[in-house]
Amino acid sequence: MGWLHARRLHYWLAATAIIWFLLAVLRVVFFFGFSGFDAKALSDDNALLETLGIGFRFDLRLAILLMLPVAVLAWIPRWNLLGSRLLRGVARIYLFVALSVVLLIYIIDFGHYAYLGVRINATILRYLDDAQISRDMVWQTYPVIWISLGWLLTVALVTLALVKLERLTLDRRRIVIHPLSATWGGTVMVVLVLLGILGRVENMNLENPVPLRWSDAFFSGNNQIAALGLNPVIFLYDTIKVGQSRYDEAQVREHYAVMSKYLGVDKPDPQTLDFVRHQAPQPYKVASARPPNVMFVMLESLGTSAVGAYGNPINPTPNIDRLASQSWFFEHFYVPVTGTAKTVWASISGVPDVTRQETATRNPLITRQHTLINAFNGYEKIYTIGGNSGWANMNALIRQSIDGVRLFEERDWKSPVVDVWGISDLDLFKETDQILQALPKDKPFFAYVQTAGNHRPFTIPKTNDGFEVKNPTLAEVQAAGSRSVEQYNAVRLLDFNIGRLMEIAKKGGYYENTIFVLFGDHNTRIAQIPYLAPAYEQLGLESNAVPMIIHAPALLGARTVNEAVGLVDLLPTVAGMAGLEFRNSGMGRDIQQPAPEGERVVPLVLREGTFPLIAGVTQHYMVQMQHDGSSPTLHDLASQTPLDDVAGQNPAEFRRLVELTRGMHETSRLMLYQNVRK
Repeated sequence: MGWLHARRLHYWLAATAIIWFLLAVLRVVFFFGFSGFDAKALSDDNALLETLGIGFRFDLRLAILLMLPVAVLAWIPRWNLLGSRLLRGVARIYLFVALSVVLLIYIIDFGHYAYLGVRINATILRYLDDAQISRDMVWQTYPVIWISLGWLLTVALVTLALVKLERLTLDRRRIVIHPLSATWGGTVMVVLVLLGILGRVENMNLENPVPLRWSDAFFSGNNQIAALGLNPVIFLYDTIKVGQSRYDEAQVREHYAVMSKYLGVDKPDPQTLDFVRHQAPQPYKVASARPPNVMFVMLESLGTSAVGAYGNPINPTPNIDRLASQSWFFEHFYVPVTGTAKTVWASISGVPDVTRQETATRNPLITRQHTLINAFNGYEKIYTIGGNSGWANMNALIRQSIDGVRLFEERDWKSPVVDVWGISDLDLFKETDQILQALPKDKPFFAYVQTAGNHRPFTIPKTNDGFEVKNPTLAEVQAAGSRSVEQYNAVRLLDFNIGRLMEIAKKGGYYENTIFVLFGDHNTRIAQIPYLAPAYEQLGLESNAVPMIIHAPALLGARTVNEAVGLVDLLPTVAGMAGLEFRNSGMGRDIQQPAPEGERVVPLVLREGTFPLIAGVTQHYMVQMQHDGSSPTLHDLASQTPLDDVAGQNPAEFRRLVELTRGMHETSRLMLYQNVRK
């Protein structure tokens, strides 16, 4: 056993342990600071402990992988770390750089999860395309200097500890080790290192040893728990290395019959995979002396959990709540994928943005999409945004897809810029009103207004028409879905501005003849939502569930829509209300038309990234599965234990939703390319 006294072995094992300890500390920081769980949960849920155990094994794998280059430098024959100061310098530089990169990824991961509730993955690379805006948002939101100092100080301290370790081990007096003992010890260490990298010893198939994989962290079926088991560096690498296919044509063909029926295709053709259908003017069009105006208002980062009409207990949105009682109010409305650019894409193109790395807006080959906005013939079309529309190349989609659109953005406004997202929402509404007032009075308009104020850094502008900040306790706002008092007030400000928008429209003379379509683009990472059904949090629906109101009391009256409705359904529904004839090649449907599948089904992506978790949701049930159709489960949305798989109790519904969900996902992937205008 003389090999156990080897200096290089002591150094390498202790250095690996130091790095593993650092990664374990970071996992603990994530648990208490970002995961949403507290210490009590550890004793209440065995899945938490098991998932954390998986996470610590991932951390060990990363620590070993980081130290493998040092092992090579340590065991090079003759010229190695024992006697070469040059190689020690190389090892120190390598460890400093490697630890810097790893810790930086952790910092980004913590911020990414705090806002989106998703561990860092390959989709983070899309922000590099908008590096300046991303940088400004981070600078205005976070204490960048203090974070940077903490980052560098931590790396420096760990590096110094490793240097100290060198002196305690490598510079120690040499002990002669018998060659046979060294050979035996080397064999044992190779086996242990391989087992550490594999991350598992249980149920090992020696002929085909399967390593611990990211999917093992999702065994519980709860994405929030699964996040505790992922290592951000390894998961980022796993998502980047996987090649991306555009769509699975074989799957599209396999599901063509059910999808052509679902969409109501005029002339189904399984050879060409045609999904085009036409809708004539409908008898339920609004009764109006002139064509109605339409105004889409995208409500940045506003989920149902933040709105009083959906159950929020502290009355943050009195104006939206009032509008809900006077409007078509959608109780179960979902965006297909979270993210602002992806919502803009789906709301304009009618196709869910189910790309798996970058947003569809960043693909220059597909940004010229068919859109039903062009069916609004004779309408003046404007798109207004307070900041830069170049974020995620949204301007490419807007300008290339909407005929005759006039796009107004940051550089076009007279109002002062308040933060990285441009002018305030209130100023955006006021300047949009000025544009509308200048339009020809004999023509209707289609306006798309994109807000941004309910977003970090949650700026409260100095000029706000008398809006007053409230200061409840942090506990009060966190119990009602907000992570901070600043976020709570940002929601209140957005609601206040919506109230002002209605006043501005009435004063401008176009309120009575305008269909206002107000919808959230995604939910933000919430604190806790006990006032909503458990399914929203446990199944991850809170990210996709957003408020939706169609407000036109003089034209439509009030109605509560109980069925599940998706973002892509907005344009065909509003076009039907306006009495238009249109050609539809997207995924959306007019909700006033019958649903061929029976109870309406909305396609979702619950976990975005290289390995998405997809779903189909109705008013009562949700089926979820891996992107390739594996591991499908059915869940009762009204249940107090929604994670239970109820497929066995509802086999017919399970089969129906499984087929539709896989078909809708792969058909959406095809449509991203098929819906391109020639």
